[in-house]
Amino acid sequence: MVTVGIKEVARRAGVSPGTVSNVLNRPERVAAATRSRVEQAIRELGFVRNGSASTLRAGQSRAIGLVVLDVGNPFFVEVARGVEDVVSDRDHAVILCNSGESFEKEARNLRVLAEQRVRGVLITPAGDDVSGLGRLRERGVAVVFVDHSASGDVCSVAVDDVAGGELAVRHLIENGAHRLAFVSGSKAIRQCGDRRRGALRALETSGLPPGTLADVLVPEMNAHGGQLAARTLLDEGLPDAVFCANDLLALGVLRVLLQAGVRVPEDVALIGYDDIEFSSAAAVPLSSIRQPTYQLGKIATELLLDECDDPDGHAHQQIMFQPELVVRESSG
Repeated sequence: MVTVGIKEVARRAGVSPGTVSNVLNRPERVAAATRSRVEQAIRELGFVRNGSASTLRAGQSRAIGLVVLDVGNPFFVEVARGVEDVVSDRDHAVILCNSGESFEKEARNLRVLAEQRVRGVLITPAGDDVSGLGRLRERGVAVVFVDHSASGDVCSVAVDDVAGGELAVRHLIENGAHRLAFVSGSKAIRQCGDRRRGALRALETSGLPPGTLADVLVPEMNAHGGQLAARTLLDEGLPDAVFCANDLLALGVLRVLLQAGVRVPEDVALIGYDDIEFSSAAAVPLSSIRQPTYQLGKIATELLLDECDDPDGHAHQQIMFQPELVVRESSG
């Protein structure tokens, strides 16, 4: 296979290699007619720019990194769709990394992204220790938190998960629940901690003691984790209602309860979080807390690229969306 270079494009278009370079990198400097001629030559020859060589010369790529907690969770798939729609319009690419809720994997992902000289990083941190991000920013790499609140010196786009947890548990209590379980992952994950705090706030305002809510922790926040939690609940005694920190957990709980002959919601009410697409199509349609997932990715990417393009003039923003309760059959 013959590789077409800038010189071949220049000969075909009847211009200098420098003009071709300007069309690729600074098209506003080239007259429209000349630019059109060069672009036609590029199409005819099938020229593809050498991105790695450009990166080495410029010291930076036209890529951004996206680090998520679980690439298999439809919530993060929808976030990534919002990211991709923005970067494709801006002639950038996305390098997707999965931390698996692990600090060690997150650190490795950040090292790889730094080696790739990405312009910026969008990240949902695996915990509160974000020292690695500080080092990244010292190297001139912009950082925006996604689905995670931040202080004033960095941009963030998040949802008020304390309010979301309160919405979920208040709804269950209003439907008659007095013994509840909260199924979640590690308390070090900010979303889990905030949703639990919201649940406790709902208990307090309803006059119920904190012990009304039993914690069921799972190693993975997916459907398998939900199945493990449901078996624990069956062994230790079923509550009136179960609040799950995401919908994948709730779907796993639902499956095991139904297999065991437990009626949902008659015997146990159930609510999830995220309102992923599969929630409404479950065997018992799942109540959930809806987040503006696509918007999280879209707005976070716009903030990131704005900082990349104008780091001195950029003003950091902390955007907080409000969640919404979506009631279906599973919660009664």
